[in-house]
Amino acid sequence: MNCQNGIAALTTSGKSVLHAQSQFYKTEPVDYKDQDWFINAVVKIGTSSDPFQLLNELKSIEGEAGRTKTIRFGPRILDLDILLYDDVVIDNISGLSVPHARMHQRRFVLRPMCDIAPELVHPVLKKDMQYLLNHLDDNEQKIIQFK
Repeated sequence: MNCQNGIAALTTSGKSVLHAQSQFYKTEPVDYKDQDWFINAVVKIGTSSDPFQLLNELKSIEGEAGRTKTIRFGPRILDLDILLYDDVVIDNISGLSVPHARMHQRRFVLRPMCDIAPELVHPVLKKDMQYLLNHLDDNEQKIIQFK
């Protein structure tokens, strides 16, 4: 599975250590709907990389997996994002926004995040992940546990 391979590549680099991993979820596409459902998970890592170095490493792993430029929000073989980096806030400097700009609106982020850290507080919104998940519209963004 591409997600498992991406996580393995991240943790075998020697720069990051896996501390926690959510379950995998099959999730309905958001924004660009004419595509297959995605597989999503969230991991918590410890890393010696700063956010910009980590972003470069993630993009490199995506490229090695065969990811190419596609339609925005369209099909992709692997998509690795920095959701949070401690309590750091970076506002779209060189293509990096931390916390991730739409994470609080995405069930496919919040559901797996709540598997590993429901009490974690969003550094800008000052709400925990469970609160954010509980306050999403129930009719959108279908998600099922992937087995």
